[in-house]
Amino acid sequence: MSRVLVTGGAGYVGSALVPAMLAAGYEVRVLDLYLYGRDVLDPVADDARLEQVEGDLRDDALVEEAVAGCDTVVHLACISNDPSFDLDPALGKSVNYDAFLPLVRAARSAGVRRFVYASSSSVYGIKEEPEVTEEMPLEPLTDYSLYKALCEEQLLAERRPGFTTLVLRPATVCGYSPRLRLDLSVNILTNHAVNERQIMVFGGEQLRPNIHIADAVDLYLLSLRAPEPLIDGRTFNAGWENRSILDIAETVRGVVGRDVEIVRTPTDDLRSYHISSELIGRELGFVPRRTIADAVQSIVDAFGAGLVPDPMTDSRYYNVKRMQELVLR
Repeated sequence: MSRVLVTGGAGYVGSALVPAMLAAGYEVRVLDLYLYGRDVLDPVADDARLEQVEGDLRDDALVEEAVAGCDTVVHLACISNDPSFDLDPALGKSVNYDAFLPLVRAARSAGVRRFVYASSSSVYGIKEEPEVTEEMPLEPLTDYSLYKALCEEQLLAERRPGFTTLVLRPATVCGYSPRLRLDLSVNILTNHAVNERQIMVFGGEQLRPNIHIADAVDLYLLSLRAPEPLIDGRTFNAGWENRSILDIAETVRGVVGRDVEIVRTPTDDLRSYHISSELIGRELGFVPRRTIADAVQSIVDAFGAGLVPDPMTDSRYYNVKRMQELVLR
């Protein structure tokens, strides 16, 4: 594989993945609305192997142009997570679901040989079992996770000889990237620990699956080079540490400083999410190498280097705030 279209390539994961793809020798085309700034790819913007296309995934003509000449699509673009989706459910559906099948079919028609879809571990809903594996039924609790699940079905239905499909269900990503998100659990706690010296924990016993962003990047790079027979038509969980929210808060305090106060507050939301990632380790050899503590440290280092100005107020770090400002339709 040599030329890759990355939808959402200027997003949280994409802004870390695209430079890594270029470093690995791939030609990369990015399709993104750049809602959170075009500058996130500035360090690699002059690379002749990078092409940036600013536009909407729902523009069928633009999508056809974007997939032309590409061997692979890595589809990251979406209205990400429940709060963002719930701002405007019709918008969320139009981007996350209605635009999906046209993208897949345009890719296949253009001769794309491999399509990698970033789904979500939230498609399982809440499970009582200690190990949530890929064979378990999907019970999405929200529209966001429901449409992720439905897109998985659509992609598998479009699979053909010569058109390899792979579904990845990543855990919640954490750690620093050029398009930093400070509205994800580990990153939220780190931001508040560094800048307010206090962490609010609602409940605390709920489990959350996590994966370091550098491991997520390694996963997508693996998806580009993995032999087709190992991934074609497959679905894999991709996580690392299933940790309680309180345990994550303690880890954050351990990195940031013992003076950080942890304030626990009761909550009615006791939902726990956890996944098993044994299958991808066994069959693809993918085993994450970075910890939650490493993710926390990466954000702390970014604060120290002045890479995150106005972290408590700038909307570029918060999906909901930025979407409310832009009034995307």
